This record gives sequence, C-alpha cells and structure tokens, in this order.
Amino acid sequence: MDTDEYGENPTVVTQLDVTVKSVEYVTPADIDTTNEPEHGQFARLTLTVKNVGRSPGDFSAYGMMKWESDDVAAQDASTLEELDGPDLNTTYKPGQAVTGSLVLDVGAKGGTVSYWGRITDSAPSLTIALPTS
Repeated sequence: MDTDEYGENPTVVTQLDVTVKSVEYVTPADIDTTNEPEHGQFARLTLTVKNVGRSPGDFSAYGMMKWESDDVAAQDASTLEELDGPDLNTTYKPGQAVTGSLVLDVGAKGGTVSYWGRITDSAPSLTIALPTS
C-alpha cells in the first residue's frame, strides 16, 4: 500500500497471492544446520508467491512472520536458516511468481503462523494453520 505525503489515505498498488504448498516439521539435520530452534520446533513452509496486481510488489518474510497458539501470544518466528532453491524474498513484477521454502522457528507443532506485510499493519496479510503432527 502507498499513502499520501502525510502517511494517510492508503491505496492498494499491487497484490501478492500466496499459496501454501506444504508445511513440514524438520530437524536441524534435515535443513543441514547445527543451530537448534530457539522457540522449540523448526517448520519448513513451501509457498508460491505471485504478483497478481498491476505494480511491482515486495515479499520479505524475515521479521514479518509470527507464530502463536491458544496458550502462547504471538512471537517472531523468523530464522536466518537458508535452504537450497529459489528465494521468496524479492520484488515481484506483475505476473511474476516464485515457489520456494523458508524455515520458521515455532514454539510447538500446531498453532498459526501469520505474515505481516508491513510493521504498521493492523492485521496480518496471511494466516496459516499449522498441523499438530
């Protein structure tokens, strides 16, 4: 979204369509790292991000993904763990798409992961229910 020079009157300039292809709980060995998850469990999300709007749009997951459960308030789920394959974090021109994976650090199996497109958003752009097993 863009705003006027006063930071008001938001207008949608593009739209990214995000499709969840798979969610898998993984161990450090599965993702070729010696790092342990800080919050409890690594989860690999495979997503397709596509720009279905009329202007370029950015997708950046780091710092924008939060995990929560019925018992635990929203916590940052971002990691710096990198996987082989396409990078989802990029600028998408209209019509462009990428399918790739990212690793999150979630508190436990289950709960939800939310993507906040901008820090100032009042609600997440995307919410994904995670499997319990």
